[in-house]
Amino acid sequence: MVSLRCTTAHHSLLGSPTCLAGPRRRARPVVRAAAAVEAGAQAKVSLIRIGTRGSQLALAQAYETRDKLKAAHSELAEEGAIEIVIIKTTGDIVLDKPLADIGGKGLFTKEIDEALLNGMIDIAVHSMKDVPTYLPEGTILPCNLPREDVRDAFISLTANSLGELPAGSIIGSASLRRQSQILRRYPSLKVVNFRGNVQTRLKKLEAGGVHATLLALAGLKRLNVAESATSLLSVDEMLPAVAQGAIGIACRSNDDKMMEYLSSLNHEDTRLAVSCEREFLAVLDGNCRTPIAAYAYRDKDGNCSFRGLLASPDGSKVYETARSGPYSFDDMVAMGKDAGHELKAKAGPDFFDHLQHLQ
Repeated sequence: MVSLRCTTAHHSLLGSPTCLAGPRRRARPVVRAAAAVEAGAQAKVSLIRIGTRGSQLALAQAYETRDKLKAAHSELAEEGAIEIVIIKTTGDIVLDKPLADIGGKGLFTKEIDEALLNGMIDIAVHSMKDVPTYLPEGTILPCNLPREDVRDAFISLTANSLGELPAGSIIGSASLRRQSQILRRYPSLKVVNFRGNVQTRLKKLEAGGVHATLLALAGLKRLNVAESATSLLSVDEMLPAVAQGAIGIACRSNDDKMMEYLSSLNHEDTRLAVSCEREFLAVLDGNCRTPIAAYAYRDKDGNCSFRGLLASPDGSKVYETARSGPYSFDDMVAMGKDAGHELKAKAGPDFFDHLQHLQ
């Protein structure tokens, strides 16, 4: 595992951390008011070490977590109280293959989970859509921050929407969920693998090779580049990924102090919606080869409305379902589970066998 330690005490206006390879180093003496830290004194131990991937989006999410912790707890507002540790994951290292071809689950979380269990970090900040439906033994995910906009953004230099693209146009996307829903509505379009972080994909689009791409609006907003979107797709046009737009924060299950800190940040509406969607995903045992989409939200009457989708990668087979019920944990988990079983039965074993053979 490659780990980069990033201290947050000194950063640019964008909050960019100073990354140091290898173990923690002693800090230089720092003058505070009239008192100077004695030469050679060991740096103050951070109260919380936040583990994160190193992309700009992942760091933006880690900074959001850090800032909320500082605002909620005065002791964490002290200089050096919170440290950010960057950890490279398998998904970050292997960039020349589609995610489905790398195989396995937890491509963007496994190494961070290991760092958490090994005590290298105290909490882990994840994009919830990257988190497998199971959590490693010894970890818990007690906190979701308020969910961002779940819609996907259409980005193109030549068209205003998917419907305006001429037949044969090429869409760049690494998501089979997006691919299946695009091809279902626009079978004359072509979808090709298009990996990399947000900035990389925007640069690839500008360089040509594809006519358009789709990105999560949540990521664009967190990076303050929402103006890059040409147009937005409604959830009726493009049902989002499970937990899209949600940030999850994990800690060790025996770390009462971290759980106390995280409980103060938890947004319960988001946690319940994400739990509903993840239960749906768990029943379908979804992975990177299974196009699955789901969205649970509180409707105008205060109830939970849920929609789920299961599809073949080419969009030729699409199974959908919808539910509504009380906005409570038990009811919403049951709702997601029931919806998953419905679509699993509708698709039948041959559908899943076919997906397995694609591997």
